[in-house]
Amino acid sequence: MDYGHPIRFGTFLAPVAADPQRPVRLAQLSEQLGYDLATFQDHPYQPAFLDTWTLMSYVAAATSTIEVAPNVLNLPMRPAPVTAQAAASLDLLSGGRFSLGLGAGGFWDAMEAMGAKRLTPGEAVDALAEGIELIRELWDTDSRVRVRGGVHYSVDGAKRGPAPAHRVPIWVGAYKPRMLRLTGRLADGWLPSLAYMKPGDLQAGNARIDDSATAAGRRPDEVVRLLNISGRESAEELTALALEDGMSTFIVGNDDPRLLESFAAEIIPQVRGVVASARSQRGTSAPGRPTAALTARRPGIAYDEIPSSLREGAVEPGDFEYRSVRSNYLRGGAPGLVLRPHTIAEVSDAVGFARNHADLPLGVRSGGHGISGRSTNDGRIVIDLRALADIEVLDEASRRVRIGPGARWTEVSRALEPHGWALSSGDHGGVGVGGLGTAGGVGFLGREHGLTIDRLVAADVVLADGSVVRASATENAELFWALRGAGGNVGIAVSLEFEAVPVRDIGWVQLAFDASDTAGFVRGFADAMRAAPRDVTLFVILAPSRSGQPPIAQVYGVVDSDDPDVILERLQPFAALAPLVGQSVQLASYADVMANASDAAHSGQGEPAFRSGLIGPIDDAAAEAIAALVRSRSSLWFQLRAVGGAIADVPSGDTAYAFRDAELSVTAIGRGSTFDRLWDQLAAHFDGLYLSFESRTDPALLVQAFPPATLARLREVKRQYDPEGLFRDNFAVGTATAAEDEAA
Repeated sequence: MDYGHPIRFGTFLAPVAADPQRPVRLAQLSEQLGYDLATFQDHPYQPAFLDTWTLMSYVAAATSTIEVAPNVLNLPMRPAPVTAQAAASLDLLSGGRFSLGLGAGGFWDAMEAMGAKRLTPGEAVDALAEGIELIRELWDTDSRVRVRGGVHYSVDGAKRGPAPAHRVPIWVGAYKPRMLRLTGRLADGWLPSLAYMKPGDLQAGNARIDDSATAAGRRPDEVVRLLNISGRESAEELTALALEDGMSTFIVGNDDPRLLESFAAEIIPQVRGVVASARSQRGTSAPGRPTAALTARRPGIAYDEIPSSLREGAVEPGDFEYRSVRSNYLRGGAPGLVLRPHTIAEVSDAVGFARNHADLPLGVRSGGHGISGRSTNDGRIVIDLRALADIEVLDEASRRVRIGPGARWTEVSRALEPHGWALSSGDHGGVGVGGLGTAGGVGFLGREHGLTIDRLVAADVVLADGSVVRASATENAELFWALRGAGGNVGIAVSLEFEAVPVRDIGWVQLAFDASDTAGFVRGFADAMRAAPRDVTLFVILAPSRSGQPPIAQVYGVVDSDDPDVILERLQPFAALAPLVGQSVQLASYADVMANASDAAHSGQGEPAFRSGLIGPIDDAAAEAIAALVRSRSSLWFQLRAVGGAIADVPSGDTAYAFRDAELSVTAIGRGSTFDRLWDQLAAHFDGLYLSFESRTDPALLVQAFPPATLARLREVKRQYDPEGLFRDNFAVGTATAAEDEAA
């Protein structure tokens, strides 16, 4: 029986304390010789041995590629909840290079002397099974720990540790029938030692594991077969063990560096070569996805038709990586497939696959921050561009840079900092370039240097038919026009070229005001912002009174000057708006200001209801409408962003982002009848809508986002570049006829 698993080799090293660096050196030698893993005994009651966890951690830090594992961990001496956190931690620290070999214990007299409770053979099996299930549940950060008062582990109220970097395989060192059945039911691998096996034991063990796996709804090939060997076996013996007994990982238990070297040079290449040749002749294929992963697939998606170029990076609901790609920054999602292309050609392949599923919604994600929520979905397809994140300076003189859509603005600002450049880019470093660079980009340098799209000079775009075209003022000019403000409608920007602006150190401003007169504060802020020099761009978050405290206005943003006197002078009109209750003004680089995003995977939950609007000069009625909404506490978050200035310098017809005369961008999160009523009253004062801050999907919103002439022009571009409407899940403009546009 050959299960088709990759042929791998490892070393089984004694953790001797007499020369503590020796096992470390042997692990490093194993890595240099090309072994796949280094494993270590775990006998904590043995005074001649180093602690195995400490040693594995040390070895992981002293190596860079080799996998590290216990062979096998004495679980009765190491409680499962602690083991789960230790394993996840070591896997994270080693970059996903840890595997967990487990055993039910032995040498009970020595173990009892160290405080372990003696278990009968049946109890040991049950304890190991309970421990494996608990460890896996503690690693699964997407679910709750279901085990409450277990027989062997009580974890009521236990706190989760970190999730590991990859799906850590659990191997079981087992020989007896009940342990073998447990292995088939729960484990990822079987790890016996050849020295303890009698003729026929491997075949019998495999049969028990296979039967148990099948009974549990698993395929037998979901259990990898590993084997501890002496290292003195011939290549013919190991080849037979692989092709006839299903063993695929051979672990050499020998601390002699000369034997390890000769084995690596002579035996390993022979075994791999003969097995590969035999498998080719027999047509043996590698195991596919686990049964549980196949069961998690969603209807309507032809998973087996995923292009070969995308299969390695594709993530399905049953995959370990799914938890890190299912959601965006704020919204929870459950897509049926996330495609992660690494090249422009692979993006074209992904679009082709999506085109073959044109009946399914398609989300396109760059950084995954998008608060409109459209970069994830439920049960459908997402194209994730995070791997396209290169940042390249094309021309120093013109400050021209090329940036991949998956780069985040914290990365861009840091890359441009040594040149003394920046690009206005929202207020959160975790936002992806692709989304902001095609939708608008209301940022901290906006009043001085315009929207992010105003610095865009060219882009390479994958169209709905999979072709790649260049868009600029002179190449596909209408596409370039639409890309700046409605890019999600016309294609996927896979490379964006910007002209950066020179930026020195800036004034980073954070002020807090008593906004008891909320309407008065809003009017004053709008007036002060309108009168301020263009090097001032400030935003404000308004919060209602709570716990007897007054309403608070948090003002934050940038004064583009490195002169403290100039910064303070610019802020004087704002400081006079209301009583200050907190203040911080400091010199910082733009990169430091944008370094406000975590590298952790997005884990949004629910579906926050965002609303958006663009408003011109604030009059008393508009200010009172804002104050009423804030006072109602029906809005969880309310923000005003300064626009105007350089943003208004661009004629409204030059880009698909058309409402250039607005002075403030308004954003709120809220839900319920009170919020809806008060928002509608405020919306009566709006002059437009910024789609990136809007989570509603009502097509009627299009007439608020685009003036009639702009919408008609967008629809003509849509008819030309996406006539079938593949890109329809990001405020689709549709393909209404010219007559319908004229009537509108």
